[in-house]
Amino acid sequence: MNSKRSKRRSQKVVSLESLKQLNLNAAGLDIGDDEIWACVPEGRAAQSVRVFETFTVNLYALADWLAACEVDTVALESTGVYWIPVYEVLEARGFEVCLVNARHVKKMGGRKTDVLDCQWLQQLHTYGLLKGSFRPDEDIVALRAIARQRDTLIRYRAMHIQHMQKALTQMNLKLMNVVSDITGVTGLAIVRAMVQGERDPQRLAALRHPRCVHTEEDIAKALQGNWRSEHLFALQQALEFFDYYTQQMAACDDQLAQRYAAFEPQVDVHIKPLAKPKRARRKPERNAPAFDLRTYLYQLTGVDLTRIDGIDALTAHNVICEIGLDMSRWPTVKHFTSWLRLAPYEDKSGGKTLRRGVPKTQNRANLALRRAAQSLYHSQSALGAFYRRIQRRHGPATAVSATAHKLARIIYHLLKSGEEYRDPGQDYFDVKYRDRAVSNLKRRAKQLGFEVAPVSD
Repeated sequence: MNSKRSKRRSQKVVSLESLKQLNLNAAGLDIGDDEIWACVPEGRAAQSVRVFETFTVNLYALADWLAACEVDTVALESTGVYWIPVYEVLEARGFEVCLVNARHVKKMGGRKTDVLDCQWLQQLHTYGLLKGSFRPDEDIVALRAIARQRDTLIRYRAMHIQHMQKALTQMNLKLMNVVSDITGVTGLAIVRAMVQGERDPQRLAALRHPRCVHTEEDIAKALQGNWRSEHLFALQQALEFFDYYTQQMAACDDQLAQRYAAFEPQVDVHIKPLAKPKRARRKPERNAPAFDLRTYLYQLTGVDLTRIDGIDALTAHNVICEIGLDMSRWPTVKHFTSWLRLAPYEDKSGGKTLRRGVPKTQNRANLALRRAAQSLYHSQSALGAFYRRIQRRHGPATAVSATAHKLARIIYHLLKSGEEYRDPGQDYFDVKYRDRAVSNLKRRAKQLGFEVAPVSD
């Protein structure tokens, strides 16, 4: 009880200043599908609130009107994808565009119509009460758009893999029981032969790859089923869709390679060559791009992020496409992990904790780091030992969040400093945890009038 009182007394009292108008030339926009409501400061035009259509010619007219009203900064909400053309047109015209998270503005009441909405945005932006959302540079934005399109194609293709599995199951063909992946070398060869009319289990089993675990006899036994025409038709269509999306992914890979090649390299691979990967793969990773992504990432960032345990080239690619290369956008690493929704938070009211934990998010960089953290369970590294220690104490969910947070901090420091990552060893975090526990124990014992001494052998 006394500790709570002393904590309350120790809190600093801050003098609050009255609100000042910081952005005198601010405008507010409320963007919809077919119209845009715009508000400028009073006295700048005959009508301080106007409505524009969303056609491109009207966007240029909106930019001309804002320039005539001597506006230099514009606030708009990031609702859906309607804001993107407006943002790009205004930014190209030299306006400072403040992209506001709609959830943050929604918490402030007082708006009932679109007219009041744009006026409210203009007023808040005038007093500097709006914080712009993060948006990387244009080159990274273009790279991110193609990367997201490729991820969408991967999800679509995965649906048709499930359709192929369903058709095989309905015909009681147990190919999934003897082949780990029906889209691998053996699986695809057998499925293509089925679609082309082959029904003999022995001939289908002869398409087995030499490295396949199961024998031809096992595969032939699994390929005895009910060959119904309607299910074969569904299998054929699913295979065609699978091939189509594979072709579209290859087109995305070409675009990504061109985008990466257009960046100015941060390092010369001839002077500072890229080190060999920690683990050489016998076959390419599933869904990996069909070009040397690791080298492109090394030239772009100046550091080899794949040296971090759990981070492969595709994970590093997904993270860089979301966060960009300029780490100065976040003043500290704490700001960075908070933006990624990996930093724990605690809501308190009246001295009571209402909720705590890590906030939920659909941030793609967050999801990529979480998948990387899950892969560290068997890793014989410092991060792997850290993951296992947190899992033993708090469970797998907390371990994934804590390890993803640790990965984010490492990536931030590497990109900001340009240093090379070195694994400190499995015992690194355990030793740090022990030293911290001993230090806390000594401090607590000193408060109680005791001393802590190590046990002599």
